[in-house]
Amino acid sequence: MAAPCSPESGPAATGGTGPRVYFQSPPAGEGGTEEEEGPVRRQGRVTVKYDRKELRKRLHLEEWILEQLTVLYDCQEEEIPELEIDVDELLDMESDEARSARVKELLVDCYKPTEAFVADLLDKIRGMQKLSTPQKK
Repeated sequence: MAAPCSPESGPAATGGTGPRVYFQSPPAGEGGTEEEEGPVRRQGRVTVKYDRKELRKRLHLEEWILEQLTVLYDCQEEEIPELEIDVDELLDMESDEARSARVKELLVDCYKPTEAFVADLLDKIRGMQKLSTPQKK
């Protein structure tokens, strides 16, 4: 077992040279089956499971969107007006017309033509999956 160190005797109180915490291995015969079965590897708990390929596609899309917005607004990334193009929201919409209207609504302050960006964005999200949180079983 480990002996926790209290804040008074911890490293911060003594300038970094306080007592250390050591873990003892269980005595022989008390759950010490690692020698017979080899090292036991415990798996961590996963709170949400996503498909890595979909995450990678989404990351590339997000980077592409930022790149295009810097061109459309003719400024640096930090200077882009505060707007959020929610890909999951677009994927929930029934038609490309609704998606197109929503993106154009978000880009209403852009003085450059946005039709090519909107068309390219719709092409890129076609076939993508929503990244909603899976339900617990």
